[in-house]
Amino acid sequence: RSRRPSAERAAPLAMESLLQLLRPLFAPAFTLWGSPASWLELIALVLSLAMVALNMRVNPLGWPLAIVSSLLYFLVFWDSRLYGEASLQIFFAIVALWGWWQWLRGTMDDGARLRVRSLPRHAAFACLAALALAWPALALFLRHYTDSDVPWFDAFPTAGSLVGQWLLGRKYIENWLAWLGVNLVSVGLFAFKGLWLTVLLYALFVLLSVIGWRAWRRLAVQP
Repeated sequence: RSRRPSAERAAPLAMESLLQLLRPLFAPAFTLWGSPASWLELIALVLSLAMVALNMRVNPLGWPLAIVSSLLYFLVFWDSRLYGEASLQIFFAIVALWGWWQWLRGTMDDGARLRVRSLPRHAAFACLAALALAWPALALFLRHYTDSDVPWFDAFPTAGSLVGQWLLGRKYIENWLAWLGVNLVSVGLFAFKGLWLTVLLYALFVLLSVIGWRAWRRLAVQP
């Protein structure tokens, strides 16, 4: 007698159906270092670069680009079994809505309009503590509940990005240092997975993180 799929199987089956529906977008746009780069990955790359450029200029239009590029990368990473990175993209898309609102209407503790500023020391320690807790928690989850072959490698940029996204939404300069660490680890992760176009993107992100940090430091000292 046939049995209905359990709730645990429903989500993976739905994702598989979605990936099959969008399979034409996974067709190779070109080959880089012997590995095909899909049209989906290429579109996500262009949108991501535009997003970072707008973030560096503290332009809130970067947030809607973040939403679209995150959803595209969710598909790319899920198809490559990088479930931590894939799940992170959904988080990015949701938090981008919050960040967009923060940059348009957000205020600081004194009620003043949100501006670029440095992170207080106590908040920096809190961010490091959050990273120290989130990394092993995510790694153990990926190890026991997914078929990820790099749970610890996958979990670190995921955990670091949670911190970085909050710092970015609140316009703290240190968000760029968080992204610098995330991007360095991500270069190795995506190279291991053969996502060479994304490797180039994150290598460029490393450079842009340094440029963004320097640019925001100058903005923070302006009256």
